[in-house]
Amino acid sequence: MAAQKINEGLEHLAKAEKYLKTGFLKWKPDYDSAASEYGKAAVAFKNAKQFEQAKDACLREAVAHENNRALFHAAKAYEQAGMMLKEMQKLPEAVQLIEKASMMYLENGTPDTAAMALERAGKLIENVDPEKAVQLYQQTANVFENEERLRQAVELLGKASRLLVRGRRFDEAALSIQKEKNIYKEIENYPTCYKKTIAQVLVHLHRNDYVAAERCVRESYSIPGFSGSEDCAALEQLLEGYDQQDQDQVSDVCNSPLFKYMDNDYAKLGLSLVVPGGGIKKKPAAPQAKSEGATAPTTEEDEDEYAGGLC
Repeated sequence: MAAQKINEGLEHLAKAEKYLKTGFLKWKPDYDSAASEYGKAAVAFKNAKQFEQAKDACLREAVAHENNRALFHAAKAYEQAGMMLKEMQKLPEAVQLIEKASMMYLENGTPDTAAMALERAGKLIENVDPEKAVQLYQQTANVFENEERLRQAVELLGKASRLLVRGRRFDEAALSIQKEKNIYKEIENYPTCYKKTIAQVLVHLHRNDYVAAERCVRESYSIPGFSGSEDCAALEQLLEGYDQQDQDQVSDVCNSPLFKYMDNDYAKLGLSLVVPGGGIKKKPAAPQAKSEGATAPTTEEDEDEYAGGLC
């Protein structure tokens, strides 16, 4: 079966080459027919799991479409070549081709297809190169934002923010979350603005920037409904505990359902938050400890008396 498909692919390649040849009666190559044959060859090689040959056929198809000024079809072929590289586990190279395809989609006036291609590339590379994935998600968000598709834009920004937090790139994460928050405010999704304020505060506290964290809360008072929300109350309690270096109070807030059921990356920030200097902890058995403390000096005094008598 595989051998049959390989032969089929080779036949299509041979046909494509014929369409590209010129002669006395044929002055121009037939790029359209050649592209079609290259596409058929790519499918045959793919079915035979000959991904290297399939990739090469896709690239030839793309060039033929470019020569024919068919940008959309050229971009599709480049994207398919990228997917063949993905099958070969050559992810950085795959992403490079998909990025090229997305630029051609934009040039062709199909931004939605460009955005989908960029998002697909981000998902491919996320576990291998998170930094590159962040860049791709941000590019996708920009495309959607330019098309005034704010809900799709903010979803991609959210993916970028979480990756930045995961990589402990807190300065960039703080800016990304602020951008998310601005868009949610623009589309009047106020409850999500509250959650983004919590995320911002956690990021700023991990940056050891209490002033920025407090400013985030203060600025959020202008968001309708925030001041009376449980999010606001919890953040005020968190900042109070952090300012007073009360680790117990901070831990209580961060272990509350409001914080624990956030996106996993932010929940982890809450659980790992430590106040400056290690903080102070409340002692539940304080009264008992005090009475024991009172007894101890008496014993020491008695020992001193005996020590003096012996002298």
